[in-house]
Amino acid sequence: MRMYLLALNPTDSVTEGFLPAAARLGLDVTLLTDQPEAHRRAGCRADEVLECDVRDFRAVITRIATHHPAAAVFTNSDHLQTQAALAADYFGLPGKDWRATLRAKNKAEMRRHLAASGADTVRSAELAPGRDPSALTAAGLPYPCVVKPREGVASEDVLLAEGPAELEARAREIQARRPQAALVAEEFLAGELYTLETLGDGRRRHLLGGFHTTLSAPPSFIEERHDFVAAHPEPVVAQVLAQLDALGVGFGACHTEFVVHEGRARLIEVNYRVIGDQCDLLLARVLGIELFEHVLRTHLGEPLPADLGVRPGGAGRVEYALADRAGTLTAAPAATDRETDGVRLAYRPLRAVGTEHPHYRTNRDYLGVLRATGTDRDALDRAAQDFFTAERWEISS
Repeated sequence: MRMYLLALNPTDSVTEGFLPAAARLGLDVTLLTDQPEAHRRAGCRADEVLECDVRDFRAVITRIATHHPAAAVFTNSDHLQTQAALAADYFGLPGKDWRATLRAKNKAEMRRHLAASGADTVRSAELAPGRDPSALTAAGLPYPCVVKPREGVASEDVLLAEGPAELEARAREIQARRPQAALVAEEFLAGELYTLETLGDGRRRHLLGGFHTTLSAPPSFIEERHDFVAAHPEPVVAQVLAQLDALGVGFGACHTEFVVHEGRARLIEVNYRVIGDQCDLLLARVLGIELFEHVLRTHLGEPLPADLGVRPGGAGRVEYALADRAGTLTAAPAATDRETDGVRLAYRPLRAVGTEHPHYRTNRDYLGVLRATGTDRDALDRAAQDFFTAERWEISS
């Protein structure tokens, strides 16, 4: 059986998660991408890598139609969910509803749809590319508010504004970096930030727990740390699932970010794919399940088992070393795997020593990522703290 996997840049989720899982399932994988050389340099283990304008669903359909017959069309990219859904539907293959993928990706449409369905209303305003940001300040939003790209990911260019002048200035900053991007400004939703990870086959939905996310100080919203949460309170989960149902989300993997304030759960964004930044690799280990295989099986039309065989009692933490200024990385720890006091640590560098970068104030400032897993939360936290105390990252201007 052949699976077509759509991708932009290489990611750990694909190279370390889905491609090895596809090999274990005996699938032939054709990777369609607009960056074939980048995937080859990253050690892509697909059977073949073909160049394709994967942002255009018509190009994707043509590439598949003129190549080998497909058993599945899949992507883990935020940017390509709708294209993959349309291609899968065209060939009569299992997949997500393209309407749901569009609602999840387009943050303005997500807000409109949730409001129209009565699931939740968040005051927001949309700004088309090239329009004057003063239109946002005229929308009567409450302050503080958040401005961000309408189809953005990974907290990039997500900024807090305390008043109208700051909102306009922040919007202009983003426009200068992304002149073709539509923007959304919306009321700031107070509360602690969490995630809910789900896996469904269109009939059955499994809850895989989630994470409690630690953010940087405003005005940016950089995700600095994720602590695994085996189960959120039932009333909170019920609220989140009701909003996902309103969006039509329920097939395959979904990573949902939400805040909880005074018992009320409100969505921040819905990423209709597995969680990234190596949290998916940790999730599979903490739960003790074939996470990536299960995701791929749903796209092959296989029903999920009633019991995934989740191993109880697992603890996990993902934490990032962050650049605090622009410059050249002159010292950093190498990749390492170790075990101490029942805690397994896996550190992976994300930026090579000797490379120079600006200070992005986004997740692109990650220098490395530590995954810590075990069963004793206190021991796990101590091991992670000891790692960051002992190691050093140096940046020269």
